[in-house]
Order: sequence, then C-alpha cells, then structure tokens
Amino acid sequence: MSEKLAIFAQGLFAKHNGKTAHGVIRYGTRDVVAVIDSTQAGRTAAEVVPFCLKPVPIVATLSEAVELGARALLIGVAPTGGKLDPAWRAMLLEAIAARLNIEAGLHTQLSEDPELRRAATRRGVALRDLRATPSDLSVPEGPYSRPDDVRVVHSVGSDTVIGKKVVTLELDRVAREAGERSVFVPTGQTGVAIAGWGIAVDHVISDYVAGAGERLVHEGAERGDLLFVEGQGALFHPAYSGVTLGLLHGCAPDRLVLVHKAGATAIRNYPDLPIPPLSELVAAYEGVARRVRPARVAAIALNTADLDSDDDARAAIAAAGEETGLIADDVVRFGCERVLKAVLESL
Repeated sequence: MSEKLAIFAQGLFAKHNGKTAHGVIRYGTRDVVAVIDSTQAGRTAAEVVPFCLKPVPIVATLSEAVELGARALLIGVAPTGGKLDPAWRAMLLEAIAARLNIEAGLHTQLSEDPELRRAATRRGVALRDLRATPSDLSVPEGPYSRPDDVRVVHSVGSDTVIGKKVVTLELDRVAREAGERSVFVPTGQTGVAIAGWGIAVDHVISDYVAGAGERLVHEGAERGDLLFVEGQGALFHPAYSGVTLGLLHGCAPDRLVLVHKAGATAIRNYPDLPIPPLSELVAAYEGVARRVRPARVAAIALNTADLDSDDDARAAIAAAGEETGLIADDVVRFGCERVLKAVLESL
C-alpha cells in the first residue's frame, strides 16, 4: 500500500475519535497528502493536533485531496461501536468514482456492503477492511508455544483511549534505535494501518481472541525477538474487558507496562464507575496473568497530555511512582528511556 493517502476525519480530527488519523500521520510510513475536515480546513495537522508532528494540509473536500495527489482514502476516525456513519456514504461513493482505493478500520466491512462493492467493482478500486480477520483462527496452543528466546512486553491500561498504542510504538522505536531486534505488534485497526500487518482482535469471535493474540506473537517472532504487543480496552471496562483479557492470555507476555491518563477518575463513557487505584490495577493485571503465564508490571506509562505544565506532569509521575513503587514516566512528553530501561532490566 504505497499510494499517496488522504485521511477522512470530517468534524472529528481535533477530537480523540480522530486517533486513527493521528497515529497514521505520526507513525506511518506512507505519504499522507491531506486530511479532509472542513471544520479545520486551511490549517495543518500539526497545528490542530501537535501530537501529529507533521504539517499535513487539512482541506475541506475530497476533490482538493485528489488535486494534491491522493490515490487512496483512509477513514481516519474511530466512532464508538465502530460502525459506518450513514453520513459518510456519499463521500465514499465520491471517492470510488474518483478511482481512489478505500481503507477503513470499522466493524462495518465495506467489502460486504452491496452498494459500495458494486461501485468499487465498476471502477476497479479496492475496498480494504483493516479489521478483517483471518478465517482460520482458533483457540491458542498454549502460553509456552513460542520460541524460548522471544521476549514479549504487553501494554495494558486503566481505561480506553489513553495511549496504549502510542506507548507501545514509542517503546518499540527507542528499542530499535538502541539496537534491539524490536517489533511493534499491532492488535487494532490503527496499528494495522500503521504497520501494514496484524489483527484487529476486537473484530475476532470471542472464543478466538486469545488464539489471535498467540498468532500475532508467533508472526512477530518471525520479525524480531523483542515484541511490544499493543494493548486493547481495559480490564475493568464494562464494554471492552473481554478483548483485554483474551489478548492478555493469548499473547502471554513476560512483562506488562501499565498505561494511565493522569487525572482520570472514571471509566470512559461510564462516569459512575471509578478507575481503581494504580496499585490495585497492578495487582489485578498481575493476578489474571499469573495462572496462564506469570507477568509482572515493569513500569507505569503516564499520559499527562491534559496537564498544562511540565511541573504538574512531573508531580503526577512522581505520585504514580510513589504509589506503585515502580518507575513511572510520560513516554511522549519526557521520552521513554526510563520506562524502556525498567522493562529491559526486568526481563
């Protein structure tokens, strides 16, 4: 997938729902020529979301993106529930008419939509479903089936949409820069869009989630011997805990990195459900891992993006470290060397 890419994020690029767009712009290797969001048109991606780093132009229309050279269109937003928004259908048909290949990480499979499939066939373009899963998945062989020399580090979290993917990508990047044979193992649609391989495990039949996690570890082991497996959901999230536990048992990690957003007190979308203290989360994750393959939490990765000053961020990091007795840091704001060192020294 080497075509020049436009990313559709209408009205949502500046919000957390735009995380697929943000991740692909910051970490992807493809040439992103435009973001489509009429509410931010005329600005650049980095001006609206500094995390993106790159000055990708934001345009109002698909035709402007085509003029900039786009030959593929990625739906760059992650709506709650992962379904296709009916309001996007006209834009997708317009993109197909312009002979753009379409990529989407939705639970709605574009290739199974009769109208979109007919239009794509007529125009000779591809509909790429990033959440499509292998048809031959099954239950895992067991937590000790991988090669002995492979080390697996898995990011887990206190909640959803707090940066587990980002932590995993940053640890992998710095590990590779340090000479490790490190691999980012994608387990979600944005990770697949960035890396070009992987399985979106939240689209897998529940019985086979652990099998998918195990397969990803085996495939990762063909690429390197230090695997950073992207986390999904959260153990105590009432909507997504199933995929969290299945992935944890399937990838059978040697070490865990616990991700938390500083200042967050309640589960996303469930304001009556408090996030447990970090010390309880450490114990819970280690407890559910123990009976399959023991894995301890090696460090805390704190997301301090909502804290304005570095002093406040450092205070939150210090508090997390004091509560848990573990190394803690914000791997984006202050770099991930301390967290990576804690992980590697514990393996």
